[in-house]
Amino acid sequence: MTRFDGRVAFVTAGATGIGFATARALAAAGARVMISSLREDEAKLVEAAQRLGEGAEYVTCDVREDGEVDAAVAATVDRFGGLDLAFNCAGTGTYESIREQSTEDFVENIETTLLGTFRCLRAEANLMAERGGGAIVNVSSIAASVTHPWMAGYCSAKAGVNMLTRCAAEEFGPYGIRVNGVMPGAIRTPMASMLYDYDVSREEFFRLMAIERIGEPDDVANMAVFLLSEEAAWVTGQIVAVDGGITIGKGPNLVPLFQELAEDA
Repeated sequence: MTRFDGRVAFVTAGATGIGFATARALAAAGARVMISSLREDEAKLVEAAQRLGEGAEYVTCDVREDGEVDAAVAATVDRFGGLDLAFNCAGTGTYESIREQSTEDFVENIETTLLGTFRCLRAEANLMAERGGGAIVNVSSIAASVTHPWMAGYCSAKAGVNMLTRCAAEEFGPYGIRVNGVMPGAIRTPMASMLYDYDVSREEFFRLMAIERIGEPDDVANMAVFLLSEEAAWVTGQIVAVDGGITIGKGPNLVPLFQELAEDA
């Protein structure tokens, strides 16, 4: 079993969903964990930190603000004495046709999802470099890899997260810092509930999946924990899909043709 005894982790959007599942897995493996979320989520943060146990603390943080990100990462170091691991999960998404979407709505995706990840990554890496290394996992999405109509802002922001991850891996390697990403598909979280609550969207996901089920936060957390661990010590700059096989990139189903040809032969 992967162990993180003595390691310190910072997790954004850690009160619920994928962020909380990852924080829980890290804490269970011995890490001391600082979880963060927006100030309006403080009640959820308090409850989540309590559920994680004695080795967990919380701090409010809006990833859209440089100062709040820097302060949250600094608070982690002040509380636990350093920073070894980071899981950057905070993000948002809007949906509307490109032709009708306002610039402000499009920018909201970039500001929170892409720039928010950048702010966290910068603050985390500066402290990890001083400590002699570390590991970071950024949360992307299958929307970075395959198109989603009416979700151009979200897709663009997540595609940016992928390239940011790869660039950071190259830059930070000499400092002993690894940077990887995960691309979740349809996961059972509060933010993504409409994807599985409605038949029309759930069935569309199932149509594209090799493994037909909605993913669980732990599916992503398990991959994130591996990428943060020493078992992945020679892995960096990789973006791993956790999606039931949607991003396989299915071609046309020619089995009926092959069967017909076989019958005619």
